[in-house]
Order: sequence, then structure tokens, then C-alpha cells
Amino acid sequence: MKERKGIILAGGSGTRLYPITMGLSKQLLPIYDKPMIYYPLSVLMLAGIREIAIITTPQDRDQFRRLLDDGSQWGLSFTYIVQPEPEGLAQAYLLTETFLEGAPSAMVLGDNIFFGHGLPEILAAADAQRQGGMVFGYRVADPERYGVVDFAPDGTVRQIIEKPEVAPSPYAVTGLYFLDGSAPERAAKVEKSARGELEITSLLDMYLTDGLLSVQQMGRGYAWLDTGTHGSLLDAGNFVRTLSERQGQQIGSPDEIAFDRGWIDAEALRARAALFGKNQYGDYLMRLLG
Repeated sequence: MKERKGIILAGGSGTRLYPITMGLSKQLLPIYDKPMIYYPLSVLMLAGIREIAIITTPQDRDQFRRLLDDGSQWGLSFTYIVQPEPEGLAQAYLLTETFLEGAPSAMVLGDNIFFGHGLPEILAAADAQRQGGMVFGYRVADPERYGVVDFAPDGTVRQIIEKPEVAPSPYAVTGLYFLDGSAPERAAKVEKSARGELEITSLLDMYLTDGLLSVQQMGRGYAWLDTGTHGSLLDAGNFVRTLSERQGQQIGSPDEIAFDRGWIDAEALRARAALFGKNQYGDYLMRLLG
């Protein structure tokens, strides 16, 4: 069985965040003390994934390379893939077909932040499901902004509806998708919607029709933040700052995760800490070394 590979979708134009994204990719904006892309990257790392494709726009690719390099500083391997034009989330599986080579995948949107004590455990459970797909439902106050899960009375999933006028449930589908190796083949059959996009909900419907899609509900102990607006960007930064200051622990630190998992040694972590000089993040990494 092939190892699951990761995908971070960090393309798009970020028009909802204009003017701050007119000269900089949204996924490179700061969320408190780290660039936004560190947070979805850390989710894939918590799932044990080390081979990751990063999908970017042509104009932003070099900036991502400068920030993230080839991933070896964290014991990872990055492949950069250009998205010529944003044509919907399902497009990511067409762009990564050669990279995946038939392997199962976990795709995370580059502007999503996840937090929760049991996060590594539910990610491990999703990774263990090698046939079909698993997505994560999160209760929100405004489900009509998202793809929404329609549950049958017995709790099974009937359908996932993109931005419904009347939401059948308060559970939105988050930007994290665990799919098997058939995802690119299925994505090739997705037709563009009225919005002119290859909708991820159309791809998920194919799995659902075949009885191969499950939804894991993320309960009260989890936080899911979508940083697509100016307000939510500020909220995310304040959320991370509050937890970091109160608990004295980092959220979304690839350096810490890589060290904890044994993908890098103490010498490598010390070099990373030195890179950040005397700022708070560098001090934190030094404290991990005892």
C-alpha cells in the first residue's frame, strides 16, 4: 500500500482580501507570529505525511520556495506545482495526478487553521481509511457560506450541498480532505459548475454515490478557522496569540512537530532556533531543547 501524500492548495487570487493580497499571496500573510501556510502544513505533518505538493500561482511560486525551501529542514520533501488559473478545488487533483502516482492523499486548503487536543488521533483514523474518502464536518453559525452536510435521520450522509440557500444542517465541510488513489481519475469526470469551477462537492458526490464517503464531526473541543476575510484573518491571529500567550505553547510549528516525531535531530532544531535570533519563536524552539 502506497504511503499517503499531502497537498496544500495555496493558489487562488485572494480577491476578498484586497488590497493586502494584491502584491502577496494570501497564504504568505502572517497569522500572529508565523506565515499562514505553516498552519495547514502542520496539519499534514500531524497526520504523519512527509511528501507534500504545494500548489501555487506562477507569480507566487518563488516566494513560497524562499520561505519553505525543499522541506528538508523539517525532514520533508516538497514538490511545487503551478496552478495556471484557479478553476475550483477539484482541479488540485488533476494538477497533482503525476505527483500522487496512484497514492492516497490528504489535501488541506492553505488558508485553513485547525486546532484541538485530539487532532492527531482523528487524523490518524482518517489516514487508516485507505479506501474511499473522509471529510470533516464542523458546526458553524453561518453554514450557507460553505459546503454543508445533509444528514439522514440515522446519521449517515445523504449529500453535501455547496452554499445552500437553506442549510440542511449546521455542519460545514472543512478544507481538509482525505481521499483514496482514485481521486484524480474521478476529478477528471467533474464538469464545471454554473460558477465555472470544478467543485469539490461534485467530486465528493462521486464517492458518496459509491458508498465510499464518511464525515467525521469535529466537536466542541476543536477549532476550525477559515481566514478568507479581513475580519477572520484578524480573529485567527488573536486566537493563536491568546493560546500561545496563555499556554506558553506554539500552534502550527513545523519545527516542533518535526522534532517531536524524530524527523530532525537536536542539532537541526538548534540551527532553526538560531535562524530566528532572539524573537519569541526562536526562544521557544531553544526551550524545546531543554
